[in-house]
Amino acid sequence: MRLTCPICGLEVDVPDDVISGEVVEHDCGAVLEVVVDGSSALLRPLDGVQEDWGE
Repeated sequence: MRLTCPICGLEVDVPDDVISGEVVEHDCGAVLEVVVDGSSALLRPLDGVQEDWGE
């Protein structure tokens, strides 16, 4: 499935079985959250706590 990055406007490939809340990184450096609503899906910039890997 291809969705549009809300930051740069380019397409982002995501798996067909993606679920709401999954996080994907795009080539433009954006960290995006997948939002699934029924049969449609979209991407939005991830807001909130991100992992800091123990830093």
